[in-house]
Amino acid sequence: MTDRGAAEQRAAASGGLSTAEVDARIARGEVNDVPTRSSRSATEIVRSNVFTRFNAIIGVLFVIILVVGPVQDTLFGFVILANTLIGIVQELRAKRTLDNLAVIGAARPTVRRDGRAVGLPTHRIVLGDLIELRPGDKCVVDGEITESDSLEIDESLLTGEADPVIKHPGDRIMSGSFVVAGVGAFTATRVGRAAYAAQLAEEASRFTLVHSELRSGINTLLKYITWVIVPTGAGLVVSQFVIGRNDVETAIRRMVGGIAPMVPEGLVLLTSIAFAIGVVRLGRRRCLVQELPAIEGLARVDVVCLDKTGTLTEGGMDVAEVRVLQDGGEPAGSAYAERRDRIERVLAALGSVDPRPNPSMRAIVDAYAGRHDSSWQTVRSLPFSSARKYSGAAFVEPDGTRGTWLLGAPDTLLPAGHPTLTQVDRLSREGLRVLLLAGTEREPDAPDAAAGATPAALVVLEQRLRPDAAETLRYFADQDVSAKVLSGDNPISVGAVAAKLALPGAQTPVDTRGLPDDPEERARALTDGTVFGRVSPREKQRMVDALQSHGHHVAMTGDGVNDVLALKNADIGVAMGTGSEATRAVAQIVLLDNSFATLPSVVAEGRRVIGNIERVAHLFLTKTVYSVLLAVLVICWQVPYPFLPRHLTLLASLTIGIPAFFLALAPNHERAQPHFVRRVMRYAVPAGLIGGAATFAVYLLARHHYSGPGSLRAETSVATLTLFLIGMWVLAIVARPYTWWRIGLVLTMGLSFVAVLVTPWLQHFFGLRLVGTAMPWWAVVWAAGAGVALELAWRYVNGGDRRQGRGPAYSSRNEP
Repeated sequence: MTDRGAAEQRAAASGGLSTAEVDARIARGEVNDVPTRSSRSATEIVRSNVFTRFNAIIGVLFVIILVVGPVQDTLFGFVILANTLIGIVQELRAKRTLDNLAVIGAARPTVRRDGRAVGLPTHRIVLGDLIELRPGDKCVVDGEITESDSLEIDESLLTGEADPVIKHPGDRIMSGSFVVAGVGAFTATRVGRAAYAAQLAEEASRFTLVHSELRSGINTLLKYITWVIVPTGAGLVVSQFVIGRNDVETAIRRMVGGIAPMVPEGLVLLTSIAFAIGVVRLGRRRCLVQELPAIEGLARVDVVCLDKTGTLTEGGMDVAEVRVLQDGGEPAGSAYAERRDRIERVLAALGSVDPRPNPSMRAIVDAYAGRHDSSWQTVRSLPFSSARKYSGAAFVEPDGTRGTWLLGAPDTLLPAGHPTLTQVDRLSREGLRVLLLAGTEREPDAPDAAAGATPAALVVLEQRLRPDAAETLRYFADQDVSAKVLSGDNPISVGAVAAKLALPGAQTPVDTRGLPDDPEERARALTDGTVFGRVSPREKQRMVDALQSHGHHVAMTGDGVNDVLALKNADIGVAMGTGSEATRAVAQIVLLDNSFATLPSVVAEGRRVIGNIERVAHLFLTKTVYSVLLAVLVICWQVPYPFLPRHLTLLASLTIGIPAFFLALAPNHERAQPHFVRRVMRYAVPAGLIGGAATFAVYLLARHHYSGPGSLRAETSVATLTLFLIGMWVLAIVARPYTWWRIGLVLTMGLSFVAVLVTPWLQHFFGLRLVGTAMPWWAVVWAAGAGVALELAWRYVNGGDRRQGRGPAYSSRNEP
């Protein structure tokens, strides 16, 4: 017997499976065992945040100093703990929220077993179970309809098609669809991973981190720095032990002091903090960011693909207008008002007698609920059916008038060629749904009820637009981000919705079934077009891939299972909070309140993070460059390394870490630019070379100036002063354009260093003490000369950026 045993012998004659039959299926593994996992496991999250290249480098140096050095020299190592905890806590927080959403949204279908209806969790359904369907129920497995009473299924989450589909016994039903009208039951024919929705989710289930240029750029730098550290570290060990003839502990501390600042550990930490603060800010707007770099990703996109149903439109419809009709023209004056009043009362009465209103009738009920008159008596009613395409009822009005009214598809209630159909066609081409209210002399359930019906009014319905959709689309247009609407609906209908939102190109919707097969031609058509209809789930995925192949950064929004594959392949996937579990699992961003207007906030937050991280990266990578240069010069000149880890921790905190934290949180609205590493290194390399060379020159002068016990400490103090002044100059350049708080920030950092130099216990803690006046003044002179060179390098780099049309990531127009 085919078709799964004739749908398991019509689910054991509609009584469902017996307990023995269920046990046998469980023993054979015929269970709906789709895993409920919605995100990475906690173990995977911890592992990915702990075992990083950055943690390995700093961790080894930290352990070495713990063994040989005082606590002052271990301060740099605590960055590991902070950076790791931020990443773990944020991802676990997102996982908990997402898992809670999955539990809240989990279906509990009604299943007939042993002749009784029982509610079961989805994982206990077995092959051949008879599952009941009522309005609002979700189909959790694939099956075959066994019972149907005006059963209508919405498959928009699977196909994107907004119109419900009527189902008869023997028809297939797919998981992921849900009931909008009628009742019925179906027999499960495919469960677990064999079900359609589960197959889509399975294909998209592999967790992948969103690409982050900031993260990959920093990882690239760490990779190169790792290669530099090995020979440099070996050279420092030799120079400090053999040539310098220092004791073992001092040599190790100065070796670590030379290697540790090569790693831009603060940049990694600050990037995590900036992303985490952005996530918290967006969380207040009911936006769940599942991965920290997803904020960056959405800020870089230049194409946003939007699903019409659930994104631009809400779940219902609205009554746009009611056109009163009458042969020979419309009535005038009071006659028109009376006729319109009666028609509105008829519509209210029809809505009140429908026990299971579909979306169209629901719109009428919402529009005319206040016109319902309880004195109208219902004689007979006929619920809507997609097969007959109309509903109806007979009423006795308060004055005793008896009338029968039909409401449904105009082409069903009117004969071909009727003049009213011309209006209907024109309205339909505008993407509107039109129903006809007609009076008849027959009973509503008569087979020929529509014969000779007299048209009374056209009820024009429109899909309910999200109130914030138009403003959000305007924002993307202002930001040079192209918006493309991809829908499974009729192209004309989709274009009409887009036109109401003033989306450019909405007047020329494209039917994707006519797109060329050639990948290049298809990609060009996608680039040129704006509105696309009849888009299948696979086609959405192909469209995203085609746009990416032409260098676009693509974001995809959606709420249904039909969007899963495209969401996963897009650079950034954005899901609605009430969407399917599969879409929420694969998306990097979830809009918990389903507000499309939240996206501009995400873009703005991402641009703030990217622009400011690029700003402060100049500070961190300048430190990396001068640290490498100092290590090389120390090896070549065969002298002790001028700094201990505590000195560089102090310098990094005052000239980089603390000010960078505030600079990273400042407003910044510039569009994100590519090539993060190249853009930053254009200034960091010359600035680092200038700073390292000037500092080492002063250090050599100090070695010739000072002698005797304590000379190395005095030499270190002068070198620290020089490097601090140069670092402050770089900070002053990066902090531009100046505002009151930026000037205050720079001055505060300078005064903090002065406090260290004049406070005895801080002098002792950091091992700093300036001896005499000659060398400190020489340090100031050399730092001033280096400052002039830094200004010239900045002007040259900035001029090159402007000539190439890039411009710096921070400019005066970023300030509020």
